[in-house]
Amino acid sequence: MSDAGRKPLVAGNWKMNGLGASAPEFVRIVGAYQGGLKDKVDLMVFPPATLLTSFASATRGAGVMVGAQDCHAEASGAHTGDISAEMITDAGGKAVIVGHSERRADHGETDAQVRAKAEAAKRAGLIAVVCVGETEAQRTQGRATEVVAAQLAGSLPDGATGKTLVVAYEPVWAIGTGLTPTTDDVAEMHGFIRQSLAERFGAEADVIRVLYGGSVKPGNAAELLAVNDVDGALVGGASLKADDFLAIARAAVR
Repeated sequence: MSDAGRKPLVAGNWKMNGLGASAPEFVRIVGAYQGGLKDKVDLMVFPPATLLTSFASATRGAGVMVGAQDCHAEASGAHTGDISAEMITDAGGKAVIVGHSERRADHGETDAQVRAKAEAAKRAGLIAVVCVGETEAQRTQGRATEVVAAQLAGSLPDGATGKTLVVAYEPVWAIGTGLTPTTDDVAEMHGFIRQSLAERFGAEADVIRVLYGGSVKPGNAAELLAVNDVDGALVGGASLKADDFLAIARAAVR
């Protein structure tokens, strides 16, 4: 449950899904947001890079923020296939996800690389959504908070504020598996993250939002979003359908 000073945020990570034919789902999200959610919850949608510009154009003035799923740390250069934070801003993006566990696993991204990308996001005027989370083996070994503490220390940029940073806690073993931790587990980790942010950023930690991610769907959203220090959700598969995503967004409203 988000503190009164932190507006709930629900973000949809489309991952490598979505073609031009997917645009009507996004248009429905924008329409519903304007129709009654705008003052109660913030929404972000992270489509594949091929749809970033068209989605940003579709939401102009509507308030739904569109972002990218990754960025390069450099502003430009000989980096074939990569996209800079400045390019995301130029395309109309407002945010970027960095350090998602799929990037860390599939591309071997280190905490230092994630931090450099988060710094690039700040440089380009984007909100960095920095992902942290432990694997099933690490949790079984009793190392969950140790792992997340190291990721926070290594991945978050100095001088972060509530306007430049969102932290997303996604237990790796819960992403796309249908499994979710207990509400007690979520409360413990989110409380730990909040404490870690306070130790590093002082009073600014009170306005940095911490999202929960990992198999969030309409059926469990209300329970998860009611947990203390959960300021919203980073949603994967359920964000691809407007009805499901909007149901989660409504569950975040207090």
